[in-house]
Amino acid sequence: MNNLFDEARAYLPEDPEILALLGSKARQAQLRHHGRSPAYFRLGRKIVYHGADLNAWANARRISPRSEGQAHGKT
Repeated sequence: MNNLFDEARAYLPEDPEILALLGSKARQAQLRHHGRSPAYFRLGRKIVYHGADLNAWANARRISPRSEGQAHGKT
């Protein structure tokens, strides 16, 4: 599977890639509060996402479309 994020990089909530994927810092806080965010590190008051964790989170939400035959009840 292709990785969306660099596996060895650390991402901060204000990074453009994170803002595009998870939304504003307030939205990210809501996702963390409700247990729906990617795994993260809390270093003091700073939040850090690891690229490998972001890829795992994104891959767990991957949706594969059904084939055309299955979509119309054909097998």
